[in-house]
Amino acid sequence: MAFKGMLKDEDIAAALQHCAAADSFNHKEFFAKVGLAGKSTEDLKKAFYLVDQDKSGFIEEDELKLFLQNFSASARALTDAETKAFLADGDKDGDGMIGVDGEDYSFLKFGNVIAISVEIENEMLSKKLLNHSYY
Repeated sequence: MAFKGMLKDEDIAAALQHCAAADSFNHKEFFAKVGLAGKSTEDLKKAFYLVDQDKSGFIEEDELKLFLQNFSASARALTDAETKAFLADGDKDGDGMIGVDGEDYSFLKFGNVIAISVEIENEMLSKKLLNHSYY
């Protein structure tokens, strides 16, 4: 679905198959299997915005719950336990969201797959790629 063209179809299918059963999703394993772990920072920024369905600049719990459906419309929703574990690993400032917030300037951290620096964030702001109401 949303990642078509960015990732190989066979990698997406294999990653989704690996976590098809409830409570089998591990985001670090999924990123490695689907091919996101080796992507450039630019591709990972694109991935963030694909998951950020409401374009708020943050990935909230409800968006993470439907994370797998970004790869295939027929994919299952994550269980509450999977969603909470996924969110806990990415939410470094404890606000219940993954994104730029407070002193934590990492744009997205999924198990240390990506951490965008303040300089990149500032560059994105100057190009009007980020739209945060508090800026």
